[in-house]
Amino acid sequence: MTRDDALVEQIVRLLDVRLLDPLEVLLEGDDAVDALRQLVRLRARGWATALRDGDDTAATMTAARLIATLYPGDGPFDPPAAWWSSPLGQIVARRIGHPWFASISYATAGAMLGITRQGVHDLVKRGRLPRHPDGGVPSSAVRDRLCSSPANSDLSDSSDSPGDLDDQ
Repeated sequence: MTRDDALVEQIVRLLDVRLLDPLEVLLEGDDAVDALRQLVRLRARGWATALRDGDDTAATMTAARLIATLYPGDGPFDPPAAWWSSPLGQIVARRIGHPWFASISYATAGAMLGITRQGVHDLVKRGRLPRHPDGGVPSSAVRDRLCSSPANSDLSDSSDSPGDLDDQ
């Protein structure tokens, strides 16, 4: 399975579980839900393409719509560390950084980069990742590091890059 397929499958699976399955229960198995499942499967490829290859505005708007739909809540979106290693988490990290916070903890930065919190501390100490004035590191710096990493262009692993996402 390619990374693009993994992203599409994650989007479809999440929408199925969080949106369509409850709707199917509410509507008592209505055929309209089956039609929506087919539509979601068709649209998911377009959403994945917008996230991966769209301009910054298209990627940001697509990510915002998916996150708002999949993870509704009254507070800011603050996913668990494991979410950042998912295909959707990785593309959000690379395209927009953390969607809510300008400053993120070393633990969150590590999750986004696919390294440990200590690894982030070492990058900050060596001046390869800046500190944020409010503490932690800037989300934008993590995003920039992900975008400039050779692992993201040729899918290889290096000691300073986030690693091969297929292993996560």
